[in-house]
Parts: sequence; C-alpha cells; structure tokens
Amino acid sequence: MLTAAILAGGHATRFGGCDKGALLVEGRSIFDRQMSELSQIAGEVLLVRAAGSPGLPGTRRGVTPIADLMPDCGPLGGLHAALSAARGEVVLLVACDMPYLSAPFLAHLASLAGASGEPDAFTAVVPLTERGYHPVCAAYTRAAIEPIERRLAAGRLTMTDLLTDVRLRVVAAEEIARFGNPHQLLANVNTPAEQQSLEAIHNHEV
Repeated sequence: MLTAAILAGGHATRFGGCDKGALLVEGRSIFDRQMSELSQIAGEVLLVRAAGSPGLPGTRRGVTPIADLMPDCGPLGGLHAALSAARGEVVLLVACDMPYLSAPFLAHLASLAGASGEPDAFTAVVPLTERGYHPVCAAYTRAAIEPIERRLAAGRLTMTDLLTDVRLRVVAAEEIARFGNPHQLLANVNTPAEQQSLEAIHNHEV
C-alpha cells in the first residue's frame, strides 16, 4: 500500500491565518486538486496538522487527520508523524500549497523508494531543480524514522539536512520533465502574490 500525507502546514500568517489548502487555483481549491491526483495512486491519505494550524476543508472518507507527535518541529515533525501513522511502507509527502502535482509524477517518486530490507533500497526520493531540493514533495520509507527521531531530539529540524542521513535518490529536473514542466509541477503558493502569479500564467496574462 502507498500512503500519501498532506502537510497542512503552520499558521499561514502570510495569508492572514487562512487555510492555504482552501485557496482557489483555476477555480478549484488546492486541496481538491491534490485529492483528485492522490486518490488515483494512494490507498491511504493522511492529513497532518501542526498544533493550532487551520484544518483543510472537505475531509472525506478515506482521509485520516493526524496531529504531530512532537509539536513545533515543522515539516520534519510532520513527516515523522506521517511515517509513524502510515499503514504503508512508503509515504508520499506533499505540502498543502502545491496545486499542480500530478498522479503520474507522484507515482514515479513513490516507485523509486524501496521497502526496508531490500538491497540498495532508497530511504528518500527527492526532486532537485536549480531552486534546490524539494523535500516536501518526496517519497520516504519507514527506514527514515530513526534518523528523523535523532534530529528531532537534537532540535535539528531542517528537512534538507535529513537527506545527508539517509540513502537518497535524487530526481533531477531532466527526469521530472518527463511528467511536465518541473517549475509548474513543483510550484507552491506561499504568498498572495504567488497565488496571483499562478492565476496570471494560467490566464496567459504574463
């Protein structure tokens, strides 16, 4: 079974505290867009909430809300909660503000992660573009739990630093391009300006 985990994020202060998953891109909420893709490939979808964060709308059968086991640890804490709760060996982690993720691309990431005990298994499969690593659109296996717990205990919370502790499979831009424009696939909405920019691109205004 493949488990998908949507990171609901923190307090969304740059959006006035509103839920980024509810933001509309091309007339549909990011959450609905993500669920449309994830439901094609994942047997289980987790919704990981940080303490005090806004919840995503439209929770439906097949979506399980969970909370961070270790509060205030950011995305690394969310990944730890997802791996700990998942029924599947592989967890496909996605941030809640990425509207253009596609099922074929996500399935490819998950297919490259090996189950624990397999020879030459990868613990993390992470896209890499000229903008750097994208660790919140990536696949991880249960083998990552131990190094994550060590980092959480030490207060070392940077997601990209975790990649030095695991057997990593990098998915470069050339490989990502088989599934579409890497910049669009990995686009996220951190600010209202970025939301407007995505809409402008869709409407051919830029």
